[in-house]
Amino acid sequence: MTQIRSIHHPEAINQACAILSDGGLVVVPTDTVYGVACNPFDEAAIERLFIAKQRPPDKAIPVLLADLAAAEAVATYIPEQAKQLAERFWPGPLTLTLPKRPNLPPNLSAFPTVGVRVPDHDGCRALLRAAGGALAVTSANRSGGENPTDVEDARKQLGDHVALYLDDGPSPRALASTVVALDGSGFRILREGPISAAEIAAVLHS
Repeated sequence: MTQIRSIHHPEAINQACAILSDGGLVVVPTDTVYGVACNPFDEAAIERLFIAKQRPPDKAIPVLLADLAAAEAVATYIPEQAKQLAERFWPGPLTLTLPKRPNLPPNLSAFPTVGVRVPDHDGCRALLRAAGGALAVTSANRSGGENPTDVEDARKQLGDHVALYLDDGPSPRALASTVVALDGSGFRILREGPISAAEIAAVLHS
C-alpha cells in the first residue's frame, strides 16, 4: 500500500531504507525536482523503476551520493576535473559523468559512464547516508511528463508503483540539474540546468 509521509517524521528514513533494501521504490525530495529512488546495485529494482516511469531502457539512471567519497562505490576513478567541479558545486545541481564500475547492473547505464551528484538537500542526504551512500534516482515522473515539483505531482504520475512518498513541500527549483561529461581535455554540457557552461569553464580553466 502506497504511503505519503513527511521526510522529517522520526521513522521516515528507516522506513524508506527498509523498502529500498527490499527492492522497492521511494519518492524523495531533492534540491531540484522530486525524484524516485531505488537501490543502484539491484537489477530488479532498477527494472521496477523503468516500468514505473515507462522509461526507454536505453536511458541511464543517475546516482545521488551522500558525498564525493561515496562515488567510489559506482565509479572506477574520479578524474581531477571532476574533483574540482565537485569541490565548487557540490552539494548542488550538477551531475558529473564518471567511468562506471563494471559490476554495476547493466540496466543502470548502457554506457561506460554513470552520472553522479550530491544533492543540496539535508533530508535527501540523510537518506543517502542511511542507505549506504548511494541511490539510483531520477525525476519522479512518467517519461516525457512534467517534472514533479511537489509530492502530489509525483504521486499522480507514478501511483502505486511507489511504496513510499517522502514529502518536504514544494521543490526549491523546478529545473533539473546541469549534466556535464568530462573527457580529460575538456567538457561537454549534456543537459542545460541551473549551472551554466561559463561557470563550469571558469572552474576548469582557473
